[in-house]
Amino acid sequence: MHTAPPQTDSAPARPVVDVTTSGPDPRPFSVRYLDNPDQTELKALTRQHTPGVLTTKAGSLNKITRNKSRVAHYTYVITEEPGRWSQKAITPDKAAGLIARQQEYIEARGELIAIDGYVGLGRRAFGATWLYTTEGANIAGMQQVLAFPRHEVESDSQLGEGFRPHFRLVYTPDFRPDDMPGRQCILVDLASWTTYVMGPDYFGESKKGVLRMLNHFVFEQDGLVLHAGGKAVTLPGGERITMTVMGLSGTGKTTTTFSKQGDLTEPIQDDMVVLWPNGELSITENGCFAKIEKLNAEAEPVIHAGTTSPEAWLENAWLEVDGDFDFYKGALSPAEVARVRDVLILTGADATNVDAYIAGSVTQDAVLDANGIPADGWDFVVWTGNGRSILPMSAVPGAADLHTIPPVRSMGILNRDEGADAAMPGILRFTSPAQAAGYFMLGETSKTSAAGKDRGKTRSPFTQPFFPAQYGLQAARFRELAATMSGVPMWLMNTGYVGGDARSVEAGVGLKVKIRHSSAMLEALLGDRIVWTVDPDFGYEVVDLAAPENAALLARVPTAILSPRSFYAEAGRLDEYEAWVRQMTAERRAFLNSYAVDADIIEAVAGPA
Repeated sequence: MHTAPPQTDSAPARPVVDVTTSGPDPRPFSVRYLDNPDQTELKALTRQHTPGVLTTKAGSLNKITRNKSRVAHYTYVITEEPGRWSQKAITPDKAAGLIARQQEYIEARGELIAIDGYVGLGRRAFGATWLYTTEGANIAGMQQVLAFPRHEVESDSQLGEGFRPHFRLVYTPDFRPDDMPGRQCILVDLASWTTYVMGPDYFGESKKGVLRMLNHFVFEQDGLVLHAGGKAVTLPGGERITMTVMGLSGTGKTTTTFSKQGDLTEPIQDDMVVLWPNGELSITENGCFAKIEKLNAEAEPVIHAGTTSPEAWLENAWLEVDGDFDFYKGALSPAEVARVRDVLILTGADATNVDAYIAGSVTQDAVLDANGIPADGWDFVVWTGNGRSILPMSAVPGAADLHTIPPVRSMGILNRDEGADAAMPGILRFTSPAQAAGYFMLGETSKTSAAGKDRGKTRSPFTQPFFPAQYGLQAARFRELAATMSGVPMWLMNTGYVGGDARSVEAGVGLKVKIRHSSAMLEALLGDRIVWTVDPDFGYEVVDLAAPENAALLARVPTAILSPRSFYAEAGRLDEYEAWVRQMTAERRAFLNSYAVDADIIEAVAGPA
């Protein structure tokens, strides 16, 4: 490892990283390379080559995609040992045939966009090359925003040498192999640190393709990638710390990362960070990939301002006739469907069904169920709730200096609970690293619009569908790391509901955990102003409603959110709550056992067997 040059008064020193690597060839194909075009050039390439792109009122580009989310079930690790991996497996022989056909497609097209950059900064920076056929120019543009440029990582002498990445990703949106399910596949070659994306046209596959490889790479170096946001917080005594916030898509991870607690909070990352011994944190991205469903300037001013700026890249935003945004768009009228007919058909909608709806021979009531979910073949009637935007960290007011990240001194996980049996406390604190490891391993939440029709409660180990090796390894590694982080509080926050959902709240049943409630709970947690008591059912700590010291928090957050047990008791539904306790205990034990999690971790969550 090289030594960084001394700092000067004029500018911080640029860390010098060891860029020597036996990683993949960044230019492996016999084609013309469009090497690292700038954002203006990438937007011109997108307008020329990318189908389904609309221009917003702000002048930014909005791609309407075939895929509305990542397709984990079309992701395969190339291996002869499928039992080693959490993902689906594909044999090397079959993978080689697909990769050869992708190469033929690429070389027939004759050119590739090449983006070189880094995942992270400083000594924990890892180089990556992303290669795209030109129909994926918009994806290249989005990826360039998130990657750290070489000049922020390498020395002047290194910049004069050829780029030597750790990882490579090859992306061909319109090469759609007919012999693969869904006419698409993502092949992960961990021997050569290369991912091949064939068929999807959704940016998430580019973003997560390299981050998935990073997961395994970091694990081999005794770290652990967390599907988590991070923010720097200055505590009342003046100490500056990092707080990490884990969570699946739709739990509010980005919202929580960019919301303020007190006067001094500085966003660091919104999606994935790397935890090393002693609470060292390294970062992965130079911006965020934000959900825009129900985005508004009052609740999320930073994300709203970035999303509506001319520099933004968007996917699946609804645009009005004048190109303005409607982030609340749900079911479409026949006239609205008629206006975007060509794009809908281009991205997979059945033309016969589209025309029948436009003509009025089929109505909304006929194709939407009581929950507003469309029948098969009629998805186009409801605009996707998984629209996204890319926001560079440079556009975030008050963002942290990513070169000087303080150590992790607070770790949490978000659970967006929803439904009649939503009973997770607004905030709780774990009593041991083993208990935290167990709940982080559970990764509980309610599925959101990103999951399409497959809704309801879900669990995802460490909220990490991007960890290629056996999922249970994460719990053991986390406990190892936690042992080096004595005194770091670990907690869970419910960002959804207590005793209901959006419709039941409107009917006066149940409560929504609002952003202002979350901010109040986090402020009290970070200020060490909560008096806790042990929950009698689960053994974690919850807010002590009887403690006078908690009066200020109780004035800002309803009692029912802090103590769902009291909510169910006052509603005469305590029997429902107790049944929920029994069900959750049994389900959690079974889930953790299914991943061979250590017995003491399971006991910390579900009690003795």
